[in-house]
Amino acid sequence: MNFEGMTDQAVAAEIGQRIDQLRLERNMTQQQIADAVGLSRVSYAKLVAGQAKFANVIAVLRALDQLALLENFVPQAVFSPLEQLKMKGKQRQRASGGRSGAASAVADDPDKNETLDW
Repeated sequence: MNFEGMTDQAVAAEIGQRIDQLRLERNMTQQQIADAVGLSRVSYAKLVAGQAKFANVIAVLRALDQLALLENFVPQAVFSPLEQLKMKGKQRQRASGGRSGAASAVADDPDKNETLDW
């Protein structure tokens, strides 16, 4: 499935439908899964429609014994060994942000500052 071409709401709804399919494979009613998680049936229906809190999605996956699916959802990022050496074992806490090519080029070349008329 191409998630790139879908809206955020459409992706959320697709995930909800997949979770509901897992529920059906377990032969559980919406009420049974909602009770197991501590939600109302209406809240579970909203989850299936893609309108749920992420914590509720996790709780339902736990109740369906499918929590391992989250490992593929957002895999743990690991820095390369060379990057670890550069950082001397420290864990990165912040991103430096991107710099626009034009702004950094102007800052690096003082002659270009004179040609700008703004």
